[in-house]
Amino acid sequence: MACNSCSTGKDGQPKGCKSNGTCGTDSCNKLTVFDWLSNMSLPNGEKPFDWVEVRYKNGRKQYYHNTENLTLSIGDVVASQAASGHDIGMVTLTGELVRVQMKRKNISQKENDILKVYRKASQKDIDIWQAVRDKEEPMKVRARQFAIDLKLQMKISDIEFQGDASKATFYYTAEERVDFRELIKVFAREFRTRIEMKQVGFRQEAARLGGIGSCGRELCCSTWLTDFRSVSTSAARYQQLSLNPQKLAGQCGKLKCCLNYELDTYLDALKSFPKIDIKLRTRKGTAVCQKTDIFKGHMWYAYEGEWMNWHKITTEQANEIIDLNKKNKKVSSLEEYASDLIEEAKVEFENVVGQDSLTRFDSLKSNNKRKNNRRKNNTKGNSNRNQKPNPNQKSGNNNNQKSKQKGNSNGNQANKNAPKKTNPNQKNKNRNNKRKPEPQNNKNVEK
Repeated sequence: MACNSCSTGKDGQPKGCKSNGTCGTDSCNKLTVFDWLSNMSLPNGEKPFDWVEVRYKNGRKQYYHNTENLTLSIGDVVASQAASGHDIGMVTLTGELVRVQMKRKNISQKENDILKVYRKASQKDIDIWQAVRDKEEPMKVRARQFAIDLKLQMKISDIEFQGDASKATFYYTAEERVDFRELIKVFAREFRTRIEMKQVGFRQEAARLGGIGSCGRELCCSTWLTDFRSVSTSAARYQQLSLNPQKLAGQCGKLKCCLNYELDTYLDALKSFPKIDIKLRTRKGTAVCQKTDIFKGHMWYAYEGEWMNWHKITTEQANEIIDLNKKNKKVSSLEEYASDLIEEAKVEFENVVGQDSLTRFDSLKSNNKRKNNRRKNNTKGNSNRNQKPNPNQKSGNNNNQKSKQKGNSNGNQANKNAPKKTNPNQKNKNRNNKRKPEPQNNKNVEK
């Protein structure tokens, strides 16, 4: 939820909110509402709804009556009425949609203690408001230390100053009732302002502070969820989730609110399922339920003593066997019902990365070079046979052959007369290895 001004750039780096959180769409804040009636004009003679929605720190919202008929739009900073003094907030919703929100939250327009909008905030009001907002974080650190020194079992989660800096509200969480009268005296002496203590639940604390859930998205309670319903472990059992407290708990330490989102769908699907505790009696033995698939409508049963062999049947078949067992009748075995659900696994391989077959490297590649050389030699031989002999060329060839033979004979004689190069390592080998006498064949020797 963000406007175009705070989107990421081309290099992936965030640009940051150029409107400093006060854009016209109000999409950078918590618990935002899209005004889908903003482009619609009112009928003739109808006056615009004179109530506005004002947001304060961490998603706290209140509705005020615009008695001065100020022209207000989303994003305007206004000075609103408070129990004592005035507060500074931001307008988040105007028009007919405010009427719908007030009706949904059961806020009456005829109450005696109706709050109203004083004026648009001046620059002086905004400067005072920003100055006290900067003090909240160091004050929270000191306030926690004071609570630890007094040994109070409480956690101060947030501090919110009023817009005119006349009062500070401390939000805290505690499992038991806490006597903080001495703590208020310490706060008033140290911070020099009026103190108000408000205890909130663990879910409300997570909603005010915000964060990222295990799903990777922002917390539902800090973005759109406003009503906190009770969540029990039975919701996890119906959805067949493991009862691991570390996985089922959210950032608030309680069970996740999202366990209730799909609970009704699971309960409707489980109406056709028989109870897991009911055993199926057959002639082969008694079968016990091991596993269920809610949306496919399948159940797995195993015989007592044969826990490794599971048999899959449908919910209709299971209810049929249970009805027969109530009439003191038994079926032969579960294999007859399970055989109808046996599916042949068809293995289909797809050519995902352009590979034709897995055995493409098994076939040997033919040596095309040898074939080409053979073809060349055959063509040369055929061409020589087809050529006619030339007498002049023949005599020339004979003379050339004779000269080559003479040159070779002279070269061989020169090689014989040249001294032979000997290897010193070879001499040592010859010394060590004695020559064996060659056997003489007396038959072939002539006397």
